[in-house]
Amino acid sequence: MNAPRLLIIGGVAGGATAAARARRLDERADITLLERGPFVSYANCGLPYFISQDITKRSKLLLQTAEGFDARYRVKVQLETEALELDRAGRRVRARGPEGETWLPYDVLILAQGGQPVMPPLPGIDAPHVFKLWTVPDMDRMHTFITEHAPKTAVVVGGGFIGLEMAEALARRGLSTSVVELAPSPMVNMDLEFGNLVARELRANGVQLFTGVGVKAVTKESVELSDGRTLPADLVLFSVGVRPELTLAKAAGLEVGASGGLLVDETLRTSDPHIFAAGDMVEVTQRVSGRKVRVPLAGPANRQGRIAATNALGGSMKYRGALGSSIVKVFHAAAGMTGLSERAARELGFDVGVATVHKEHHASYFPGGEQLSLKLVYDRKTTRLLGAQAFGKQGVDKRIDVLAMALHARATLEDLSELDLAYAPPFNTANDPINMAAFVGSNDVSGFSPTITAGALKAKLTQPSPPLVLDVRGRGEWAKGHLANALLLPVDELRDRLDEVPRDRELVVLDSNGFRGHLALRVLRENGVKSALNLTGGWLSLTAEGVDVEVG
Repeated sequence: MNAPRLLIIGGVAGGATAAARARRLDERADITLLERGPFVSYANCGLPYFISQDITKRSKLLLQTAEGFDARYRVKVQLETEALELDRAGRRVRARGPEGETWLPYDVLILAQGGQPVMPPLPGIDAPHVFKLWTVPDMDRMHTFITEHAPKTAVVVGGGFIGLEMAEALARRGLSTSVVELAPSPMVNMDLEFGNLVARELRANGVQLFTGVGVKAVTKESVELSDGRTLPADLVLFSVGVRPELTLAKAAGLEVGASGGLLVDETLRTSDPHIFAAGDMVEVTQRVSGRKVRVPLAGPANRQGRIAATNALGGSMKYRGALGSSIVKVFHAAAGMTGLSERAARELGFDVGVATVHKEHHASYFPGGEQLSLKLVYDRKTTRLLGAQAFGKQGVDKRIDVLAMALHARATLEDLSELDLAYAPPFNTANDPINMAAFVGSNDVSGFSPTITAGALKAKLTQPSPPLVLDVRGRGEWAKGHLANALLLPVDELRDRLDEVPRDRELVVLDSNGFRGHLALRVLRENGVKSALNLTGGWLSLTAEGVDVEVG
C-alpha cells in the first residue's frame, strides 16, 4: 500500500501534537505541516511570563524547531506558509510560502488553525504602542517596546486569563497598570463573588480596575473610556477574546456549529470525511451540560490533536468533550474553576444548589496557613456535582484538579463527602475543604441545614419585606462591619436569648464563613424555629458579592 499523505495546517498545540502522534502511529506516512508563523511549536501560555521576566530565556519558550521536527519525526515543516484555498474535491491545498504558491495534495487533512485575538475597530487601535499577545512575534514586539521606550503607564483591556496575567506582568516590569473590563468583575466566566475576590487581589497589588465600562478610543498617551473618563497609557494591551480561525474552512464549505466553532463529530471528523480538526477552531461538547461550546484552552487542544491524528490514520478514538478546567495566577493568589459556574447552571435549567466554604488550606495550627475559598455547584435533584470554583494563595490547583476528576466521574455530594484525601498538618486538614463543602451541600439537600447563597440574600434584601438577618458573630466582628437592620445574637448566647428571635418572619443566619451559622441554625431548629436559612460562605461570601455594609 502507498504511504498515506497527511497534511496538517497549523502548528503550536493541536497541530504539532497531531504531527508527532501521527509519526508514532505510522512510520511510513508522508506528513507535512504548514505553519503561517515563524515557529512550529512554542509555549504560548508562557508568553506573559517572559514579559514579566519570570522566564528570562526566550529560548525556553521555543519547544521545537522545523529542523528538530524533521530530525526527530521526519515531518516536513513549512514555516511562514499560509493555506489560501482548500480544494475538497481534488484533496489539495493551495499554499503560499517563502518560495511562492503551490498546491499540496493530501489523502487526509487535519485543520489546527486555532484562533485569533479580537482587536475591536476602535480609533487608535493600530498605533505602535497598542499590542495583542498571541504569538512569539507579539511577545518580542512588546518586550522590545518596553525595553527601548521605558513606558510608565499601561492599560490592559480585558480581565480574562491573558489580561490578568499581563496586568501582573506589566506591574512587575514597573508600569502603573490599569485593567478595563466591560463585565461587572474580572474573570467573567466565574461567578461574581469569585470575580470580586480576583479584583481585590489586583487592587491590593496596585493595579487599578475599572469594571462595567468599555473603551471608546486609544490616543497617543491615553485610553478613552465609554463613560468619558481618560486613563494615561504609554502602552495598551487588548485581550478581549478569541475568535476561531475559520476563513479557509468556511470558504471550502465545511459546516460550522451553533457555538461558532468548526463542527466536528466525536472522532473530530468535520463534515468532510477526509478532514479532521482540533484546537481552538472547533466546537466541542461541554461534559456537564452536554451543550456544544468552544473551549480555547491548551490542554484540550493537545488532547484533540492526539485524537485527530489517531483517527486520521484509521483509528477510532473518541473525544468526549471538555470541562473547561482552568486556573490563573493573580499576583500572590490563584483563581480556578472546572465545570459549570452557578450562573451557567441556572441558565441551563438545573435545580441549582451551592455550597461555599472559606477555611485554611492546611491545619490551622500549622504555620503558613492561607485562606482557601471553595464553591461547589450541584444539582439538588440528583446531588450530582456540576462545577466548582476556588480562590486563594495556596491549594487552589489541588482542589480544582480533584473536583475535575470528580466531574469526570459524575460524582455526587455523597461521593465528595467520602473522598479519602491525603492528610498531614503541613498539607491539609483532616476534613479537606472539599469534604466540608460536600457536608454543607448534603445538609442543605436533606433539609438538616438549608442554605441560601449570598447572591440570593442580596436580592432578597432589596424586596419590600426582606428577611431578618440574624448575625451570630461576635461583637468585635460586628463592629468591623454588619448589615443594616440585622440582629446581633452571638452564637454562644443564642440559647439564652431565644425569646428575642421572631417566629413570624423569614430568618437568615449570618456568621463569618458559614460554620457558626450552621451551629446556630441547628439550635434554632431544635427549638422550633423552622423558617431560618444559613448563609453559605457567611460574611466572607456576602461582602465578596458586593453587599453594602455598616461599620461601628
